[in-house]
Amino acid sequence: MTIDDIDDKHAAAAFRRLVRHLQHREDAQNVDLMGLAGFCRNCLSDWLGEAAAGEHDKETVREAVYGMPYSEWKAKQPPATPEQLARMSESVAKNRGA
Repeated sequence: MTIDDIDDKHAAAAFRRLVRHLQHREDAQNVDLMGLAGFCRNCLSDWLGEAAAGEHDKETVREAVYGMPYSEWKAKQPPATPEQLARMSESVAKNRGA
């Protein structure tokens, strides 16, 4: 079985659960997600927006993923440390070709 074999209804339910989990875990900063996994809430927002083929503007999709306006989320986050930024850069480099 591959991910493409999963019914869209079930995949959507899992996606919504992931988004709710990330909304709950505000302590998991985007820079840390990027440093570890090479994606973050902004990536999810972009992917969702692409999948919706322009039906929603970027800010609307971001608000759906963040559970609040993006500007509000960003204001709550501490500045990234040099270590976090370095980890993120290394991780993002691994995304090429993904």
